[in-house]
Amino acid sequence: QVQLVESGGGLVQAGGSLRLSCAASGRAINYYSMGWFRQAPGLEREFVAGISWNGGSQYYGDSAKGRFAISKDNAKNTVFLQMNSLKPEDTAVYYCAQDGQSFHSGGYRPNDFDYWGQGTQVTVSA
Repeated sequence: QVQLVESGGGLVQAGGSLRLSCAASGRAINYYSMGWFRQAPGLEREFVAGISWNGGSQYYGDSAKGRFAISKDNAKNTVFLQMNSLKPEDTAVYYCAQDGQSFHSGGYRPNDFDYWGQGTQVTVSA
C-alpha cells in the first residue's frame, strides 16, 4: 500500500524559507513521477511543482517559478520542496502526490496523480 507523509510545514515570515519533505512507502519513487500541490481555503487545488520519474525533468506552476525547487532522494524514498522568498499568498495546505503508473514524465493536474498525502500546513505571515 502506497503511503505519502508530508512534513516540514509551519509558520514563517514573508521572505523566509521552508523545506517540505514527502516520505513515501509502499513502493520506490524512482519509477514514478511525483508532484506537489497546494490548496488554500475556498480555492481549488493548485499545481506547485513536479518531477519526472527519473528526476531528469522538474517543472513548476507559475506561482512557484524562480522561488521553489523540487528534488528527490531515491535512496531515502523522499521528495522535497524547497520554498524560498515566501509570500503570504503561499499560505495553504501543501500535498505530495504520486503518479500511479511507472515511467510517466509527469502531469500538472490532480487527476494525473493517484496517491496523496494528508498535507502539511504552510502559513506565511506578512
